[in-house]
Amino acid sequence: MSTEIFITLLYLLVSVCLIYPPAEFVSAGITIPNIFSPFLGSQYEQFVKYHIKRSCITLLIYSCIPLGYIIWFLLFTNNKDIYVLIFNNSNLIWKIYLTTAIALPILALYEIYNWYRNNYEQHPIAKNINKYANNNSSWSNVASDINAEYRRIDKVCIETSSITQIVVTENWIIKVTPLTMSLIYQGDAVLIVQNCDRHTISRTQDGEVQYMNIVVQSTRRNIDSRTQDGEVQYMNIVVQSTRRNIDSFVIRLNSDDFQDLQDRVSRSIEIPSNDRVSRSIEIPSNVNFHKNIIEKFVDTFKEFVQLNPKYRSEQQIDQCIGCMQNTNYVKLQKLCVDNENDANKCSGCYCRPMWCVDCMAKWFASRQNNNETNVWLSSKCTCPMCRATFCLLDVCMLEAEGT
Repeated sequence: MSTEIFITLLYLLVSVCLIYPPAEFVSAGITIPNIFSPFLGSQYEQFVKYHIKRSCITLLIYSCIPLGYIIWFLLFTNNKDIYVLIFNNSNLIWKIYLTTAIALPILALYEIYNWYRNNYEQHPIAKNINKYANNNSSWSNVASDINAEYRRIDKVCIETSSITQIVVTENWIIKVTPLTMSLIYQGDAVLIVQNCDRHTISRTQDGEVQYMNIVVQSTRRNIDSRTQDGEVQYMNIVVQSTRRNIDSFVIRLNSDDFQDLQDRVSRSIEIPSNDRVSRSIEIPSNVNFHKNIIEKFVDTFKEFVQLNPKYRSEQQIDQCIGCMQNTNYVKLQKLCVDNENDANKCSGCYCRPMWCVDCMAKWFASRQNNNETNVWLSSKCTCPMCRATFCLLDVCMLEAEGT
């Protein structure tokens, strides 16, 4: 392989890693936001301004890649005739490339200058935010509200890839990409599961990876619209707005991150697995949710608990202290027969009912060996409050007196 070809391939590799950094580059801090962090400032303090600056820097870096190849070639080539080959080459294609390589950074700087004028008012991010501004306010007022919500600890940030981030605050669903930032107000949002696909993880595993597409739309008119068992589920969610002129965007999530999204999106929604999401999520009939090992265990755990004797109580039923949502409590009482050869025998629990059956099942699963899922149902656990030992036969559904 000639030196010129090797240098070209090496530059292509570096360019691809800079545009779409792999995990090794991210962990080493070789990304555009990390390299220019002194200029960008703090994302935590000025979330919107940070991403406006980051998009400008990213555009400039991308535009310099063709010109960078010429500079890279000059630095790593010792051929004295290379300057003549580059600058006095009569080849039409090369002249077009050289002209384009010089023109792109100039055009990028001109575009950035236009964005910078009037406090970035013409920047695409500012334009997206300005669609939500009231008549007596500007985009900066809306940006201030977004900044304030981002500083709260209850936000959800999901890194869907090395260049894409999903941020869900109290009122906003935001998708951050290298050159722009799409956002939809939660009150206008419609989330649609677009499709679901699966892929084999590796040749040595029997599991599959499942992907789902979820569309997020806005309801406003002025806005356009691996799990432990060796399987991973991903979904694409289309987010749309009910407003006109608000662009919709697609979020690609795995099933674990989807649960975080459900917990943060504000209004309760019922989906087939009885999970809760904050705004309506439309699921086509041809899309099937792929459950992980914990979800499968919870379903089986609940089926067996329903077969156990009920525990009657006159106590007032409040929300579960685990999820703060359900009220279908369970009570731990020793009903199983002790095995004389068992050193870890079940014991009585005197705690009042405070946990729902879903949370108790998840607690039970969390105390088991992940490599021995086939014996979870026959295993034992300890009470989350008093640490009394119990098994599946000791979990009883709560039943009010008189029912």
